[in-house]
Parts: sequence; structure tokens; C-alpha cells
Amino acid sequence: MTSPRPDDLFASGHGEGEDESWLTSYLDVLTLLITLFVLLLALSGNQPGDADATGTTALSASGAAASTAGSRTSGIQPRQTGLLPHLDGVSVSRSQEGLNLRIQDHLLFASGQATLTEAGRQVLRGILPLLESTAGAISVEGHTDDVPIHTPRYPSNWELSSARASAVLRFLDSQGVAIQRLRAVGYAATRPLADNHDPSGRATNRRVELVIHEAKSGPD
Repeated sequence: MTSPRPDDLFASGHGEGEDESWLTSYLDVLTLLITLFVLLLALSGNQPGDADATGTTALSASGAAASTAGSRTSGIQPRQTGLLPHLDGVSVSRSQEGLNLRIQDHLLFASGQATLTEAGRQVLRGILPLLESTAGAISVEGHTDDVPIHTPRYPSNWELSSARASAVLRFLDSQGVAIQRLRAVGYAATRPLADNHDPSGRATNRRVELVIHEAKSGPD
């Protein structure tokens, strides 16, 4: 029996043509598998942990809000109520008496005057949310440097510091702060923060301070 020649194999449809057809099918299956893996990886990126993180953020925000509300009774903390925006020239600190808001005098008054400027009213409006979020008494304290003043209206720094404190008190009253909480005190130059021998120190000493006394709970 005569063996078939190689040319006869190609003519009858066997050999290389059949090998290429099989390879094409294999590549199709491989492509489908790769596509499936890509889809699985994409779906695995959306893990339940993402939802947990979102939930944690929401709980943290709720906790912060609760903490803010609790500050009415559990003591006042500077800049932790979230109600006091940043205001240039206004500093906040703790003292033995409570929370102290220190305002430079040039933000509130013209030199040697005790009438609030429009800019001064804006500064005081900015701290109203903090004042309204507390329940303690508010002492409005006027302070000057030690440079003597002698005018028909303000014979000394005592009158000027007292008039400035009273002007701030009256404005807070007009903005709805309970008058029973407010009191005005003039200290003149008796409580300096810096040396009065240079302009920078004198500027520091000229100020109005609002001391928010923490509300006492229970019997004394």
C-alpha cells in the first residue's frame, strides 16, 4: 500500500489548517477567562469596609455635635464648640474664672473713644454664637494702657475703660444676650499684660475682655 504524500495531506484539509483552528478556539476561551477575572477584581473593590468607614464618619460627626451640645453644662473649652470662627485680633484662652475672649481695642473703638465702630459691631456679632451657647455670667472688662487721658468726657482712663465696657455690654444686650448675664467693669491700666514702656506693649494692654464664667451646678 502506497503512503500518502505530504501534498495530499494539505489537499485533504489535514495538517496546519486544523492546528490554527484549534489555537483560535483556545485564545477565545483565554480571553473570556481574563475578562471574568477583571470583572471579579472590579467587584471586589467595593468592600463592606467602605460602608463601615462611612458609617464611622457619620457616627463621629454625630458625636462631635453631641459634644458641642454638652459644652453647655460640662464646662467651656476654647475653640471646641465649633461656634467661634477665626477672627483676627480676638484670642481665646482658659482662666480660673472660665473662658476668656480678648479683643484688641482698635477693632472696637477709635482712639480715645468709647463708641463702637461698625467694624467693632461686626466683631461682636462674630462671637455671639459662642455667647449664646453658654449659660454662665459674662463679665465685660475694659482695659487701657498707662498713658493718661484727660478730656471733658473722659477725665481719666478709669472713665474710658468703664465706658468702653458699658458700650460692649449695651450692644450685646441689643443682640439678645440676656441682660441678667452681663456686667461691665473698668480696670483702667491696673491689669497690664505687657510692658507699657514701648508701643507694642501699650497696644497689647489696650483691650476689652469678655470672661464667660462657667455656670455652677448643684449647691455651693
